[in-house]
Amino acid sequence: MNPQSPYQRAGRPACTELRYKSAEKRLEIAYADGKAFGFTAEFLRIESPSAEVQGHGGTDKTLVPGRREVGITAIDPVGSYAVRLTFDDLHDTGLYSWEWFYDRGHDQDQLWAEYLARMQARGLSRDPRA
Repeated sequence: MNPQSPYQRAGRPACTELRYKSAEKRLEIAYADGKAFGFTAEFLRIESPSAEVQGHGGTDKTLVPGRREVGITAIDPVGSYAVRLTFDDLHDTGLYSWEWFYDRGHDQDQLWAEYLARMQARGLSRDPRA
């Protein structure tokens, strides 16, 4: 997917390319400033911008275990500013804006470490239930 809009807001550059590699379950996104980020489908699912995951008001973030093998089945453009991702676990709420990807790309390592620590503290696993 190659976004046609030069959408830019809050000092973030425009998205120039979005590509999903289904075999790797990895979404790659590039920006006009030359920065590029790769996200696993698992990361995108557990960090979904939906109220279901982030909580209403952003204060009750839900811990989403068992998503190591999740994949993306559809990527639908929403205007010129975002995409809606549909995951094979049927989660399809939340709009992933170009800003969201850019910001999470910079914070991905920290967010991932926090997720793993929260999972460990609760005795949960990334692996789907058998």
